[in-house]
Amino acid sequence: MPVFGNSKMKKSLPAGRRALIYNPYWDSLGGGERYTASFVKLLLDRGWQVDIFWPKDISSQIFDRFGLDISKANFVPRYTLYAIRYTLVFWLSDGSLPISLAKKTIIHFQFPFQNIKGHSLFNFIKSRFYTFVANSLFTKSAIDREFSVNSHVVYPPIDTTQFTSGKKRNHILYVGRFSHLTQLKNHSLLIDAFSNLHPHLPNWKLILAGGTTVGSDVQYLSGLKTQARGLPIEIITDPTYSKIRDLCSQAKIFWSASGYSPARVVDPLQIEHFGITVVEAMAAGAVPVITNLGGHREIVVPGDSGFLWDNLSELQSFTIRLATDPKLYSRLSKAAIDRSKIFDISQFNHDFIQLI
Repeated sequence: MPVFGNSKMKKSLPAGRRALIYNPYWDSLGGGERYTASFVKLLLDRGWQVDIFWPKDISSQIFDRFGLDISKANFVPRYTLYAIRYTLVFWLSDGSLPISLAKKTIIHFQFPFQNIKGHSLFNFIKSRFYTFVANSLFTKSAIDREFSVNSHVVYPPIDTTQFTSGKKRNHILYVGRFSHLTQLKNHSLLIDAFSNLHPHLPNWKLILAGGTTVGSDVQYLSGLKTQARGLPIEIITDPTYSKIRDLCSQAKIFWSASGYSPARVVDPLQIEHFGITVVEAMAAGAVPVITNLGGHREIVVPGDSGFLWDNLSELQSFTIRLATDPKLYSRLSKAAIDRSKIFDISQFNHDFIQLI
């Protein structure tokens, strides 16, 4: 494993404000990559030189997907790392901890890892010198137990000013990656639920939008399209940031079945750890009807800014209530917009400025 921030590296290079960013999942461009890119942009805006450990420049893809301009960052391959001295390392962890001698090392966890030898002597020693950050209280609870630390919660950044309520249509929206390698996104379950609701809400449409990655199952996506055949369901793959804003602007209701299992015994890794797209939809006035699990509980105040459901019967009954009661929908839509503001990117920036 490389050693970052080594004081024995070339002394001719001043330390300055140099940061190294490590994220092993850039090819997926999911929530963790938006989180990381937002941190990169914060550093760039504050005059830092930022190196991103990745073999190719993907700043244009990041802009298309997230609307974040990090083109001033350097994308560096492995062999150049030893020639640079860093004062800050940001490490999005896959469960591992680096060896870092940087002045400040931030270990960020997107996943509530468990049983990954966090209490090993080597990890224990390293963890005493690092700052741990989690994306939600749900993630924090697992990480703090695993590594015996007191991590900081910095919620994912959402530029709520970019999401506004437009001309609403009878649309139910879900935005989530078309992959079931880690989290249970449950697109199939949403299609089944909508199929049951369609006779009661004949003028409504379900839209499923999300990214596809190298880890996405082609057969999985094909199966969803077959399942949705004959229903007013639209499947949108790899939407741009602009497209997601338009979808949120038009949708009345936002669904999520992430992490749900009838057996109710689910690995925490498979549960939604926060829910960025939930907040984006709320900022645009869509009312969330989402699982009562994981990070979702930190976003929605039940009955005030949306609904949290425990079973499919509740998902369907809450949806019918919103679709048939304009006063209820209007009240919760306004409250959802207000609630979304506490997760605005300004709070993310403020929290990280304090940490660095």
